[in-house]
Amino acid sequence: MGSGLRTDPFAEDELSRDDFLGGAVRLWQPKDGYRAGVDPVLLAASIPAKTGETVLELGCGGGAALACLATRVPGVTCTGVEMQPAYAALAQRNLEDNGLAGTVHCADLSSLPPDVKAQRFDHVIANPPYFEDFRAVAARSRERAVSRSGALPLEKWVSVASKRLKPGGIATFIQRADRLPELLSAFFASLGALELWPIHPRSTRPARLVLLRGRKERRAAFVSHPPLVLHRGENHEKDADSYTDTVSKVLRSAHALPFPVQNRRLVGRAGP
Repeated sequence: MGSGLRTDPFAEDELSRDDFLGGAVRLWQPKDGYRAGVDPVLLAASIPAKTGETVLELGCGGGAALACLATRVPGVTCTGVEMQPAYAALAQRNLEDNGLAGTVHCADLSSLPPDVKAQRFDHVIANPPYFEDFRAVAARSRERAVSRSGALPLEKWVSVASKRLKPGGIATFIQRADRLPELLSAFFASLGALELWPIHPRSTRPARLVLLRGRKERRAAFVSHPPLVLHRGENHEKDADSYTDTVSKVLRSAHALPFPVQNRRLVGRAGP
């Protein structure tokens, strides 16, 4: 692990406890460092998990997505992998302090712990670092820099996700729209039945983020869904909240954000 990793545990005065999902989830977060925004909340809300299923998050940070998902779907079993020791410990604390079942492992994706490699999951989710190293800009803290610029290419993230899925299991990633070509290529190499959901800040503006999901050993035509629009109106006009009704429900309550329904016929992978 590199010198940019946060290894020392966070002291109490370095943390704030913040409300998510209208207070249904309360997360400890560093005052200066990586702090969860809307992205992990949207990711968690989009996962079609059911009670009794298993979920693995790659690069779980402080555990925001896992905590939001497990709160919305009681009875899911959560597993997280996070390479920064301080954040892995924080994610475990956040699950426990919210009364949620789950285990967070401090490990790199290229060297998963045996307990994780021995399992196959119903869902694998990820919010990979948004900037490749050569594009990354200076961050306010070393650990935020690690969260923003990843040494591993997206192809590796998707490959690991695919290997950890059960047949028919679903991988869902959220990522910057400008990295969609790389992400799509990685998904096509490892998964099938791909669905793209662009996320636009406003109806008149280009997508800034995308949700992409695929299934292990399943085939179906690629689908690009109509966009999810975050904010009402064409421009930001005042400081008041301008989230659309759908997005506001997701951010303020344990409300699902299912992918748009398409009539699709999923088929299993053809045999040799």
